[in-house]
Amino acid sequence: MGMMMIERGMAAPAAGGSVLAQFDDILAAAAPELAGHVQAVAFDAGTGRLDVVPDAPAYGTKLRWSAPKLVAAANEKVRVANVRTLHVLAPAPVKAGPATAAADPVPKSAVPAVPVERRTPPDGYRRAIEAHRQAARPFLADPAIAEAVERQTAAMRELSRRAFSVRRIRGCGPFGRRTSCQLACRRQVR
Repeated sequence: MGMMMIERGMAAPAAGGSVLAQFDDILAAAAPELAGHVQAVAFDAGTGRLDVVPDAPAYGTKLRWSAPKLVAAANEKVRVANVRTLHVLAPAPVKAGPATAAADPVPKSAVPAVPVERRTPPDGYRRAIEAHRQAARPFLADPAIAEAVERQTAAMRELSRRAFSVRRIRGCGPFGRRTSCQLACRRQVR
């Protein structure tokens, strides 16, 4: 009878507060190694979703692996709750004390958003870069090779122009162009 009431949401108001209030006990029973590193921030009794926040990505991974045990422990500890899923949010620092996050449902990052100032490089670094620039020879291409490359490029362009040119012939296709079928036949004849 109690499970039927829970599934229909008849015990929802007490369930949400109880799960959040007893989350530390639930966590200690299911995954004691996560105690102090995970905080419950919200519980939706309608969907049975419990939102939790780890204080580091590694604890988030461990939390995902321990999710089935946590869901079972939450349903065992708080009989009126019907926790179905555990949703692991992005890591944030965990507050000390019990996991009652009703006052602050959204965790805030402890890292202030301060622009990073770029330091000027040391003099030794600047001298090393300047010495490297002076020692590196500029790229000098052999004029004979450059001329051969130009001749080869021109020859390839001419071959491409001849192979893919479309001559205008009266009475064929729109705007005097050959159709693809006529071009295919022309290539086969050659």
